[in-house]
Amino acid sequence: MRHGNHRHQLGVKKAHRSAMLASLAGALITHGRIKTTLAKAKALRPFIEKIVTMSVKASKAEDLAQKLHFRRLAISRVRDKVAIKRLFDERAEEFLNRPGGYTRIYKLIARRGDSADMALIEFIEASDEGYTKGRKKKVSAKRKVVQHAKTEKEEAKSESTAE
Repeated sequence: MRHGNHRHQLGVKKAHRSAMLASLAGALITHGRIKTTLAKAKALRPFIEKIVTMSVKASKAEDLAQKLHFRRLAISRVRDKVAIKRLFDERAEEFLNRPGGYTRIYKLIARRGDSADMALIEFIEASDEGYTKGRKKKVSAKRKVVQHAKTEKEEAKSESTAE
């Protein structure tokens, strides 16, 4: 049974899918952003996140053998030594303090010929705060009532001590 084993299969065999993801990952590492179909972008995201995590672990590792191990694992998956060299040597430092979420997908208008949903997938810059910068913590309605009651009690105490 295959319960809970969902993968983005893209309508192709496993060998074709792994070759396609390797090619897309190499292009993304090389160019920083690529335009592809939405389904391929969604399939690429977890694939590239694991590769970037390997580069972060390699840059944090102190043992030279461990660094080499992570680099070889990444090369076996992406199959582009130049792209992996660029990722491990240049881009890994950008992601050291980021706990995942290295990519962002933007939806674009549909492709003209076959009306396929298109997307732009790109690496997030190191300085990008994303949604956390502008977002404020939500206060539940129950908590608002409790906070309001506390402020009323404090006001009542201050009025009684003032008299």
